[in-house]
Amino acid sequence: MQQAAVKPLRADARRNREKVLAAARRVFGEQGIDAQMDDVARGADVGVGTVYRHFPTKDALLAALTDTVFEEVAAFARDALEQPDPWEAFLSVMWFGGEKTSGDRAFSEIMAAAGEVARRTCPAKEDLYVVTSELMRRAQEAGRMRPDAIVDDVPLVMCGVGSASAMDHPCPDAWRRHLGIVLDGLRAEAASGPLHCG
Repeated sequence: MQQAAVKPLRADARRNREKVLAAARRVFGEQGIDAQMDDVARGADVGVGTVYRHFPTKDALLAALTDTVFEEVAAFARDALEQPDPWEAFLSVMWFGGEKTSGDRAFSEIMAAAGEVARRTCPAKEDLYVVTSELMRRAQEAGRMRPDAIVDDVPLVMCGVGSASAMDHPCPDAWRRHLGIVLDGLRAEAASGPLHCG
């Protein structure tokens, strides 16, 4: 049986959806995952029914927000494949990801909690995994990245960025210190012995 085509949103409905997403990014970014749909509606200047019409549950809205982050970072990472220096390309993706996620409390909480929203897959998340793997492979082949680093280390690093951005620290933007220290540890010359897994 042929599936019915998805009907495109009317212009006003599309605008409302974009307003809801923009407000949700602000509200959840500041308050974390405990923020309420009513807060999002107020931030978007729409009725709460409009929010639920586009996103029937809070998890659906949080999933849309995390998908957006993955889409933006994946697009940047794909462009980074064109950079001639693979190590610098990898670094640029990590710093871009840090910028996108450091002030986003909800994204950090979702990823750290590893719940249903964090575990779900989306095309951009899968694309980012593939592209990051390729960037790391190139950096390792060029002798710039330690050979025992694996792509599954990257989500741990980025969760650390989220945690660092929420902690009290004498330095402003402590996440930058955290990420800089970790990235230095991924350099080929930093390897003092093999990393253990299991």
